[in-house]
Amino acid sequence: MTRFRQVLAVRGMTPLLGIALLARAAITADAIALTMYVVLALDMSYAAAGAVAASLTAGVALGGPLLGRMIDRRGLRTVLLVTIVPQLVFWLAVPALPYVVLLVASFAAGLLMVPVQPVTRQAIAAMTTAEQRRAAFALESVMGELSYMAGPAAVILFAAQASPGVVAWGVGAAIVAGGVGIALLNPPLRAEEEADGEAADRPGRREWLGTRMIAVLTMGFGVAMLLSGVDLAIIATLEEAGQVSWAAVVVAVFGVTSVAGGLVYGALSRPVATWLLLGLLGLVTIPAGLADDWPWLSVAVIGAGLLTAPTLSTVSDAVSRLAPSGVRGEATGLQSSAQSAGFALGAPVVGVAIDVSGPAGGFAAAGLAGLLAALTGYLLSRRSPASSRVSEPSAPAR
Repeated sequence: MTRFRQVLAVRGMTPLLGIALLARAAITADAIALTMYVVLALDMSYAAAGAVAASLTAGVALGGPLLGRMIDRRGLRTVLLVTIVPQLVFWLAVPALPYVVLLVASFAAGLLMVPVQPVTRQAIAAMTTAEQRRAAFALESVMGELSYMAGPAAVILFAAQASPGVVAWGVGAAIVAGGVGIALLNPPLRAEEEADGEAADRPGRREWLGTRMIAVLTMGFGVAMLLSGVDLAIIATLEEAGQVSWAAVVVAVFGVTSVAGGLVYGALSRPVATWLLLGLLGLVTIPAGLADDWPWLSVAVIGAGLLTAPTLSTVSDAVSRLAPSGVRGEATGLQSSAQSAGFALGAPVVGVAIDVSGPAGGFAAAGLAGLLAALTGYLLSRRSPASSRVSEPSAPAR
C-alpha cells in the first residue's frame, strides 16, 4: 500500500479524487434518473425512456473531444463555467419539460456534461511522477467502480421514497457541486516542466493520433462494450432463472472484486500490457455464461471483476503517456468518447446475442468483443513502433 500512500500524499490529490467520486457517481446515474422520470412521471414506455438515455449518451460521446480541445486552448475554469451553467439549468428544468423537449435537451446536456473524468485523468498525469502514475490511475479506476456501485443504487433507492423529479434535481445538484468543487480546487493539468516546454506548442493531430493511440482508444472502446454487455447478460441470466431480485448482489460482487483487482494491480512493481489484460478479461467472461443461478453467477463474475479496474487503469495510463501535454485534454476526451460509444453499443449487440442463443450467448458475445478489441489493439500497437513518441505505455520497461 506504500504506492497508494505516496499518491494520496501528493498535494491536492485526495480532495480531487473525493470530488470526482461525488460527481462521477451522479454522472453514472444520470441516465437512470432520466429513465425513471420518463417511465414514472411521464408514464411512458421504456423504449421512450431509452431514447432519452441514448440522446444523453450520444451528447456525451460527441462532446468529450470538443470540451477537451477547449480545455487545452482556453483553460479548465472556462470550460467548467461553460458546462456547469447548462447542467444547472437542465436538471432544474427536467420536471417541467415535455417529452420531446426533454429528448432534445438531453442531447445538449450530454454535449455540455461537466468533464469530471477527463479532467481527473489529466490532473493525475500532471500531478504525479512516472513511477506514481500507474498506482494513481489504479485509484482512479477504483473510484470509477465505487461510483458505478453507489450512483445507480442511490437513485433507485431514493426514487422509491421521493418523486422522480426530485431525484433528477439531486443528480443535477451533485453534478454541479462536483464541477464547482473542481473549479475551486483548480488542479494543474500540466506538469511544471510541460507548462514551460512541450505544452507551449500544440502539435498537429497527425503527430499524436497515430496507430498506438488508436490502438489504446480501440481497447478502451472494447472494454466498455464488454462491461455493458456483461451487465445485460447478468440480468438475462437471472431473469431466466426467476431470480432478478438477486441481480444487485451479483453486480455488487462484480464491483467489489473490481475494486480489489485495481488495488492489487496498482501495488504491483511491474505493469501489464493493456492488450493482455483485456484479452484475459474477455477469456474469463465467456465461461460465466455456464452459470444458471445467482450463487454460481456470483462466483463466475469474480475473474472478470478482478481484471476490470486494472484494464481500465492501463487504458488511462496509456492515453496520458501517448498524448503530448498540449493536447492531453482532447486525447482524454477522445478516450471518454470511445468508452461512451462502447457502453452504448455493448447492450444492443449483446441483446441480439441473448435473443438468438440465450444468456450464455450474451456472455460469449461480450467476451468475444473484448478479445477482438485486444487483438486489434495488439496488432495496431505493433504496426509502426518507430513512429510513436513513446514506447508502449502499459508494457514492462525493456
